[in-house]
This record gives sequence, structure tokens and C-alpha cells, in this order.
Amino acid sequence: MMNRQFAVAGAVLALSLAACSSGGSGTASSSTAGSSGSGTLRIGVEGPITGDQSVTGVAMVNGATLAAKALNAKGGINGKQIEIVPIDDAANPDTGVSAANAAVTAGLDGVIGPYNSGVGVKTLPIYQAAGLVPMRLTSNSSTNSMGFTLQPMDYQIAPVASTGLTTWLGAKKVAIIYDSSQNYTQSLASSLKTDLEKAGVTITQYTAIEPGKSSYAEQVKAAAATSPDVIYAATYFPEGGLIAKEMLDQKVTATCVADYASDDPGFITTAGDAAAKNCSVVGVPAPSDFPSGPKFVADYTAAFSSAPGTWSPYTYDSMNVLAAAATSAGGFDAAKLTTFLNGVKEWQGVTGSVTIDPANGNRDPATVVFLSVNDAGEFHVNKDWATAVGAKY
Repeated sequence: MMNRQFAVAGAVLALSLAACSSGGSGTASSSTAGSSGSGTLRIGVEGPITGDQSVTGVAMVNGATLAAKALNAKGGINGKQIEIVPIDDAANPDTGVSAANAAVTAGLDGVIGPYNSGVGVKTLPIYQAAGLVPMRLTSNSSTNSMGFTLQPMDYQIAPVASTGLTTWLGAKKVAIIYDSSQNYTQSLASSLKTDLEKAGVTITQYTAIEPGKSSYAEQVKAAAATSPDVIYAATYFPEGGLIAKEMLDQKVTATCVADYASDDPGFITTAGDAAAKNCSVVGVPAPSDFPSGPKFVADYTAAFSSAPGTWSPYTYDSMNVLAAAATSAGGFDAAKLTTFLNGVKEWQGVTGSVTIDPANGNRDPATVVFLSVNDAGEFHVNKDWATAVGAKY
């Protein structure tokens, strides 16, 4: 599987650079150290384009690429064509810092990403110091005000997860397994534990794991031994998928729930269809679940011969919001972009209505849902959850 992901990553890099560039990258200086003096605008997309989370990073680049192609067909931004510049952090802070510095040195006008909060706390300041205004996909509050985001934050995710476990699943006892290496998963697990305990739920086990292992059988067995109603995996999808698989293989009677960080098609691939169907995932609506999602899915599939990833609509919208800001500001001056973005209210995109909280650069409100996997092996909003908690989905 990893070889295929590397091949896809290489292909998307070539496609992004070829399809979205109108010529040379340009080296003329600007307030953002980008290429504003040339006919091309360089927009970086930082994410895990290689490594265990490559399916996420490739889909992120594709989403931004699709938006850039549509913008270029209409004249680009302020008459300049857009070139998407993939920035591979491999979900690793050190790799991300090197990649971000190299991209800034080469010249950028804007940046979308990164995805991993643990990477973002290191790379986002690099972009900001270069005069860029990041459109980040991080969800940990440590990245508040480091640019702007259209996706939910940890303080918006934990309450939905807690309410779902108690109101929908009726959990009285919960075991939490969390990734100890990432600031998002650590803080989410801690917030969820606090919320559940306030609701009278007993936390039967609170276990940290290291990512990248081939099996979490022992941790699942130990959690199951505490007789919880739910085992909650606050991990990214490679580990979440393995935990879901172990719960099915071990015939664990507790309900499996995976965290928002597992909301990716890679979770289904890793767990296998049967285990994935046996495990609800906290996340965002599937691309086709959004009101204007079916057209986006059709356009994406036609462009890339594959279904969009979870975060493809978010990078698509991020590119379009950034374009709207740059058009209004007459360029990529950081102060002017920030003024525009702080004032965004009810901007309509594939992911729905976008309003930005100027206090932190976060989308508010942000949509968080419980997902289930259907017989076609696809995520969709769980209707039973929506009915139980009164959500519009």
C-alpha cells in the first residue's frame, strides 16, 4: 500500500505543477517573499504527502489544485495564474520545518495547511515570519491565530464527541486510548475525559500509545478487560484503523469509536471494511454529504480519477477564500489579507457557510458529526446519531 501512495504522491506533484502553472515560478520580491512580481502566484499546500498519512496529503493537494484550475480558467487572481506548490512534511515536525523553510526560500505568495497540529506549531510561525497568511487545517488550540482555518478545532470537537457517547450511545464507562506524540490527540483526549467525567461517566482506562506500531492488540485487550461500554481511539487513522481491526478480531463487546483524527478514507483501508463498519468515527460530513458536495465529487473524480479525500473540500474552499481575500486586498499584503479574513461572514463554499471568529482565526460555528461506513465502504453522516442528538444531518 505504501508504494502505491508514494506513486500517487509523485503523480499529484507533477499534475499540480503542470496544470496550475502558467510559466516560470518567478523570483521577484514582494511583501510575502513570493512571486507577485511575475505572472504566476505560488500557493503552497503543506501536508503529509508521503509517509503513513500520505493519502491525506495527496487529497489536500488535489483539492487546492482543483480550485486553482477553476480560478485560472477565469483569469486567476488579479490577472495572475496560480501555481500549486506541494510542501511535504510527512506528518513530522522536523521534516515540516525543513520543507517550509525551503518553500519560503523558493518563494511563496500564500500557503494552505498544514494538517497535523504538531507540525503546524513549528511550521506556521515560519510562514507568518515570511509575511504569509496561512489557511491552516490544524485543529489544536495551540495554533489559534496562526492564520485562519475552515475546519473544526479541538474545543469544538470534544463536546460533540462527549454528547454522542452519552446521549446517543448511552455510555456509562469509557476507555480512552490516545496518541501521546501529537498535541491534538493529547489535548482532545484530555478534554474528552474531562467532559465525560463531568457527565458522570467513569473512565475505566486512559492509555497512551506511540504511533507507527504494527499492532495495538495488547492495548485493546487491556482496555476491554476494564469492561467499558465504549473504547474511544483518540489517534490518527493509521492507528485508529488498527485499533478498530483489533476490536473486531478480539470480538470486543464494547462499542468502537474513533476520533476526528481518524476521519480519512485511510481509516477504512487500514481497518478493513468489516472493522470499519463496526466503528463510528467523529469527523466532518463526507464530501457528498454537503449540500453542494455531489458536484464537487463529480468534478474531483473527473480530474483525478478517484474519489475526494475528507479534507479535499476544505483545501478547495481554503484556496477560494484566499483568492477572495487577495482579490479584495489587491494582492497578498498580510495586513490587508488579515483584515478581509477577519471579516468573513457566511461565505458560501462546498463545506457550507463560513464565518471566521477574528479572536482566533477559527471557523465558528464548525460542523462536527458522527460518521459510519456504509456497504460501499464510504463514510457518511450517521443518521441515528443525528436523530438522537437533534443535529440537522
